[in-house]
Amino acid sequence: MAGLLPGVLVAVLLAAAAAPASAKDYTVGDSSGWTTGVDYTAWARGKTFNIGDTLLFQYTSAGHSVVEVSEADHTSCSAANPLRSYKDGTTIVTLTRPGTRYFICGSTGHCGAGMKLTVTVASLSGSATGGTRLAKPSSSDADPTTTTTTRTSSATGGATGSWAPRTATWLLFFAAVGALL
Repeated sequence: MAGLLPGVLVAVLLAAAAAPASAKDYTVGDSSGWTTGVDYTAWARGKTFNIGDTLLFQYTSAGHSVVEVSEADHTSCSAANPLRSYKDGTTIVTLTRPGTRYFICGSTGHCGAGMKLTVTVASLSGSATGGTRLAKPSSSDADPTTTTTTRTSSATGGATGSWAPRTATWLLFFAAVGALL
C-alpha cells in the first residue's frame, strides 16, 4: 500500500499540471469604452469575474481617467483618496484577489453622471457575491455585444493566464519525484 501512494501522488500532480487555466480579458463598456453615457452597472451585470481576468479601460486621456477607490469613495464619487489612478488612455487592471473593487472616472462630474464601475471577483472556492453567477453562460445567454477574450494557459504552452498556481504545481511535482528517487 505504501508503494502505491507515491505513484498516485505523481499521477494527481501530473493531471493538475496539465489542466488548463483560463482567464478572460474584458473591455469595459465593450465598443463604447470608458466614457460618459454608458451604464456600467448593466455592463457588469451577469458577468462572472475571476482571479486572473483583466479589465481593459479604453478612454481619451485628455478627458477621462480610471481611479480605483474604496466603497465609500465610490458611493460619494470622490477621487480624493485613490487606491490607484491611471490617465494613460489604455489601462489594464488584472484582478488578482477575490472581493469587490470599485472604479470611477476622476474628472469632475463624470462619476456622478454614471462613469463608475463595481466588479466582484469570485473567490477561489468558486463562490461569488454581488449577483455574479458562476455558470458559464450558454450561447443563448451570451450577449453578442460583450467583448471578452478567453486566455488559456497549460503546462504545455502559453505564457498568459494564471501561471502562479501552475508553477506551484510543478514545484510540488518535482519535489515528489525527488522524494521517490
